Parts: sequence; structure tokens; C-alpha cells
Amino acid sequence: MNERGKSDKPIVPEKPVNKGNAQPVAIPAERVEGRGLAKGNSIRQTRFRTQDREDLQRATDRIRQVAQRDKEVRFTTLWHHVYDTTRLRKAYFELKKDAAAGVDGQTWTQYGEDLEANLEDLASRLQRGAYRAKPVRRVYIPKADGRQRPIGVPVLEDKIVQRAATEVLNAVYETDFLGFSYGFRPKRSAHQALDALTVGIQTRKVNWVLDADIRGYFDAIDHGWMTQFIEHRIADRRVVRHVKKWLNAGVLEDGRRTRTETGTPQGGSISPLLANIYLHHVFDLWAHAWRRRQAHGDVIIVRYADDFAVGFQHRADAERFLDDLRTRFRKFKLELHAEKTRVIEFGRFAAERRHRRGQGKPETFDFLGFTHSCGKNRRGWFMVLRQTMRKRMQAKLRAIKEGLRRRMHWPVGKTGRWLQAVVSGYYRYYAVPRNSPALKAFRIAVTRLWYRTLRRRSQKDRITWKRLAQWIRRWIPLPRIMHPYPEQRLAVMTQGRSPVR
Repeated sequence: MNERGKSDKPIVPEKPVNKGNAQPVAIPAERVEGRGLAKGNSIRQTRFRTQDREDLQRATDRIRQVAQRDKEVRFTTLWHHVYDTTRLRKAYFELKKDAAAGVDGQTWTQYGEDLEANLEDLASRLQRGAYRAKPVRRVYIPKADGRQRPIGVPVLEDKIVQRAATEVLNAVYETDFLGFSYGFRPKRSAHQALDALTVGIQTRKVNWVLDADIRGYFDAIDHGWMTQFIEHRIADRRVVRHVKKWLNAGVLEDGRRTRTETGTPQGGSISPLLANIYLHHVFDLWAHAWRRRQAHGDVIIVRYADDFAVGFQHRADAERFLDDLRTRFRKFKLELHAEKTRVIEFGRFAAERRHRRGQGKPETFDFLGFTHSCGKNRRGWFMVLRQTMRKRMQAKLRAIKEGLRRRMHWPVGKTGRWLQAVVSGYYRYYAVPRNSPALKAFRIAVTRLWYRTLRRRSQKDRITWKRLAQWIRRWIPLPRIMHPYPEQRLAVMTQGRSPVR
């Protein structure tokens, strides 16, 4: 190490691979100390743990620098970064403590009772190839439209290893992913994707919007194509082999194990990254090239995981893009939902043009929980209005109603604190500029649900509105806008770079 903390040992490419001019690169391992120290050595322990974290960060930074410097390089030695005990420990503490257990029933607390020994054993199995991925436990959660969403719950050790692998692979793929991809990426959020779409429609020449939906995306990912996409960048056979293990682990449901050749279970730590890699090759790179070579006007693209919206200047471009996209998806075993995919007229001139044709107001489209519609500000300028989707609000109110029913005989203060947390969490996502009417309607609906629940507690003691009003003022927060205007946030994030190109 030199005085700046950087390694003096250069990263030397190994022998060439049979794929164009791409050269595999060996990433040297960092020496780390994974054993816990005695309780009396708390100062030394803190210092060593800090040094370990710095070593991890330096190793990750070197991977990122190589990946950014050469977009064709294939990494041959990455797996030792995954089974590093310090990285596994870090992944363990990043997991949710109260998350559901997998098929083995082991919880976060139980695993942590002998954490260091468990991590040493896990690292040893990962190093010598004795690690085996276990099937995920299938559970279902209700969707806003009334259907059930299948979720896979991996065992705790699979979660740890997947999170560690995701951190290492992110160092490679974050240099490859395009700017209009926002889903499940470090330092990116759904609100940034919403802002990018809003700013793109308001500032670019957008007259038509493609509102598309991929049918069962996470269940449709083809394992063969997934492996090929990973091998574009990763030549370490151990990394590829373990990704295959997670994909082929199967699902345990009602005591029966089912192996699948498609799909990646939602709920796994590495599933979002794999989903992004798949769509990066299938959609992002293709759409970016299509926009540059075939479009006759402006085109904006915003994607968050499997949800994406594309804006066009010309209708002919939008329809041609949709036809080509269907063909592209069929090649990679994906399918657009016929009933939820459409091209609509949308933009600053949509209302005027539709009025001249006698077609009424412009259509709306849904994206990331918000209904987007054409509107005007106080000065009469065009703006994109974003309001909470009706289905999302109704689904949340149904969940609150059920929660209040289960807590019917709780003390008022305890129930009030629970409602305060639920409503505050709702505001944190939906409190965007110009969505105040929907937030107020949600608060009124929650108040009525609580009132009805309180009146059912007893036939003798009737709760009056005057008495309830005191509890409402104390426990149910007033709605307030918690997010900046899209132009303000995007100006800080992009610093002059386009958020949709």
C-alpha cells in the first residue's frame, strides 16, 4: 500500500479469451481479518473493523475503476470478494432482523447467536465449493388489483451470500447501466424516475406516450439468456455457477419442490440485479440504439425495474417502436400485456388538439403508483399532474381497515401510534407536489375507518366526533408535501446531464 491507501500492485490482465478483443482481468484480493476480538479489546476491535470496511471499499473501487475504464473487459477473479468474511458480516447486518424465515426456519436472531463461527463456516464452504443453495419458500401477497403476487423467501444464508454477491457485481454493472434505468440501483429511487419522466415530458417535444406492461416479468426471465448476459462481463466460473444455483434452486410450496427453467423469485437479494441485467441487454441497449438510429423525432425513456414509459414526438415513431419491441421481446421469451399496453396522446398540445377533434380530455397513464395527466399551472403553462392511483389508495385503505379490525380492543393510544406510523409512511411516498387533494382524501378516509372501528368496540360507550377530533389531531398527521418539485431534484442529481437519455 502507498501513503494514499491505494495498492501499488497493478491489475494485470490474464490470458486473452475467445471473444473479440476482450481481455479478462484479475482483481487481486484484499487481506481482511474476519475473526471477532475479545470484549476487552473494544478499541482495537473497532479499529480493525474500520480497517476491514476500508479494505472492502478499496477493493470495490478498484473493480469499478477497471469496469469503467474498459467496457469490454471480462472479470475472471471476483468470487474471493464474495466469500470475504467481512463482506459476509456486513451483508448479514444489512438484512432485515424481522424478515420471514426460509424453508429451514432459521431467523436472523438465531443465526447471530454464534455469528462469527457461522460466517467462518459459510466462507469456508463458499471457498471450497461446498455451498448449496436451498429452494425458496413460496408465499403470496395481495396486489392492488386483487390478484396474488408470488414472493420467494430464501433461507438466511442464501440471503447473506446473495447480498454480498450483489455488492460485488454492482461495482461492475453500475458502470454499464444506462442513465434512464432507475430501479433497484444504489443512490437511485422511484421518485427520481418519476421526476425524470415529468421533466422529460415537460421540457422535450413529447406528444405521445407508450404505456407498457410486461406480463409476469420476474417469472418469465429465461435462465439460458440470463447466463449469456452475465458472461458478457463475468468470466469467473464460480460466480456464474452460483448464479445458476440460485436460479435453479426451485420453489417449495405446500411441501412440494418445483424446479423451474424460467424466472427469478421476487424476494431474493440478487433478483433485482439479475432483473436489471436482463432488461439492460433486452430493452435498454436496444431502445437506446433504436432512438439514435430509427427515430425521426425526440424520444425519452424512463425505466424502473420492469415498469417503463417512453415518450415520442411523432405517433409514427411510437407505433413503430411498439411493433419492434414486441418482436424484440418474443426473441427473449418476454411478452407485453395486451390489455395494459397502449399508445396515448399526451403532452403540452394534447388537450388543444383533442378539443379541436372533439375527442375530450387527454387520456391518463399510470406509472409507479401515480396517475399522470395533462394539466396547467396558475400561469397557464403546461404541466404534468401526478395523483395517487385510485387502486393503490383503495388497497391501502383496505389494509388499514383490516389492521384496525385486528386491533379493535387495543388501547386508543397504542392504536393511534400505529396509525401515525402507517399514515406517515404513506405520506413519505405519495406526498409529491400537487398531490395534496389525494392526501387529504386519504386522511379523511382513515379518520372514518377509525371512527367506525371505535364505535364497534362497545354498544354502551359511543365515541363522539368531538372526542375523536382530539385523537385525530394528536395521532393522524396532517398531509404536507415532502418532495421537491421535479425540476429542482433533477437539477441537483443530473448537474446538466439529461435524466432520460
